[in-house]
Amino acid sequence: MTASFYVGLRFATHRKRALLLSLVGVVFGVAIFICTQAQTQGFAQFFIDSTIGTNGALVLGGRFRPHYGVLLIPSKSASRDYFEGINNANEIMRVSRQFSEVISCSPVLRGTVSGRAGFENAPVDLYGINPELHLRTTNLAKELIDGDLNDFRNNTSSLIVGYRLAGALGVAPGDTLQLLSPSGEYWRFTIAATARSGVGSIDGSRVYSHAPVAQKLLNKPFNASMIVYKLLDPGRAPALAARFDDLFQHGTESWQEREESTLQLFLMLRLSAAVTVSLIILLAGFGIFNVLTMSVLSKVREIAILRSMGYRRGDISAIFLWQGALIAAVGSLLGCLLGAAMTWGISQIPIRIRGLLYADHFLVIWDWRHYFWATLLAMVAIFIASYVPARRAAQLPPVATLRGSSV
Repeated sequence: MTASFYVGLRFATHRKRALLLSLVGVVFGVAIFICTQAQTQGFAQFFIDSTIGTNGALVLGGRFRPHYGVLLIPSKSASRDYFEGINNANEIMRVSRQFSEVISCSPVLRGTVSGRAGFENAPVDLYGINPELHLRTTNLAKELIDGDLNDFRNNTSSLIVGYRLAGALGVAPGDTLQLLSPSGEYWRFTIAATARSGVGSIDGSRVYSHAPVAQKLLNKPFNASMIVYKLLDPGRAPALAARFDDLFQHGTESWQEREESTLQLFLMLRLSAAVTVSLIILLAGFGIFNVLTMSVLSKVREIAILRSMGYRRGDISAIFLWQGALIAAVGSLLGCLLGAAMTWGISQIPIRIRGLLYADHFLVIWDWRHYFWATLLAMVAIFIASYVPARRAAQLPPVATLRGSSV
């Protein structure tokens, strides 16, 4: 193996320019793969963190009465009659807290009303909350960008308004916002603070009030329409949702179910970027195939001499496989370093995103798996590209070659 490696190294340096071009292709292919995956997953992770931090990892909603099938076995996919509201929210939360996966939970009374400020009107997604419980369960305290949280805590006639909604209505902390109740009466509130979750649909419609006030404004007989949960491991939300669904007989939805369409969109973007960038590595593989094939053709007599000296077919194959392995190793290492530098550089580029997400720069995530898959892809592509020339070299007849026969 040592001799084959040494001979392979000498053969590789014989065509330096072609070798360098192939190496550059591998380096840039690996680097761009890492960079694009870090970027696309970065936006996806930001969306996941934002929606979990704002809407919870798990939401328990209205109670249901399932329609039983022939076997009299209820299932979540079966047709159900849902009833609005949760009448025993405190009892459900008491039992929920006994599960080790549950960190905290918060009851929410939700309703849709119309908001008015001056001559501007907008639909409002009203969330009546218990401030202390909701602050422990969500990231609301971290999301405030203007105003004072204590003003909301200490004043039941105050609101926290999404920053995009506040901009649409032309209001700021200290201003008055009127909410139209189902009875047709306008209720006046003082805006205590504005919040930015990072998710456009939430920031453009969400308003927080105190739960008792929201119950009176919405004229609801119950004090909660859903319970929001913060979990130790959000990845286990679907399994816990199924358990709560059976235990409490209330519709329970994990964040994965709630955001399924958006998550599928991010997944497709990641796969599309991975396939596109993989073509760069594939093209580099064709370049390596060409370099090694030309090396075999130019080293016919040297290969024959090596065979006559006792080198076996496997040793000859190893010479050219080692050349591919050297390109793969050096290219992957340099590609990973360049990919890390490109990822850092892109994360510093200022941009302005004000749509599905809120961001002032490119969002990236640092994940060792990006480097692993990029390296593995490069290794596989280069091995395939090296195998055919190496096999051909091993099959050259040494005696006929030394006599001058053509390949």
